[in-house]
Amino acid sequence: MRTWRDGDGTLTVGTDSATGSEGQAVPLRIAASYRARTKGLLGRDGVEGAMMLTPCGSVHTFRMRFPIDVAYLDRKFTVLAVTTMKPGRLGLPRLRARHVVEAEAGAMERWGVRPGVRLELKAAPATAPDRP
Repeated sequence: MRTWRDGDGTLTVGTDSATGSEGQAVPLRIAASYRARTKGLLGRDGVEGAMMLTPCGSVHTFRMRFPIDVAYLDRKFTVLAVTTMKPGRLGLPRLRARHVVEAEAGAMERWGVRPGVRLELKAAPATAPDRP
């Protein structure tokens, strides 16, 4: 089982190992700590790319400024459900969901994210602090 950390990464949609075709890469912000998951997209006017909340089984859009697409993922990053949520809504918990990916409304459809699709998520390598 992988342990995630807050930071940046890449979400890839549509990778086909049989044909070797690369999928569409999307910038990803990872929120794995309690504090980062609680803040999520609150207080922002938009998001470039997507945000993954992990572990997470449900979300809300109270105090959000824009509608979002929400993809619920299982442990293997297979999409269980995708929904669009307007601000001020409470999402239903998904029983098998382990991760949630959020993006601006309409983005999931453009990227081809739909139930049954398996996503590839990679965290950016951690950088060592500069030493004098």
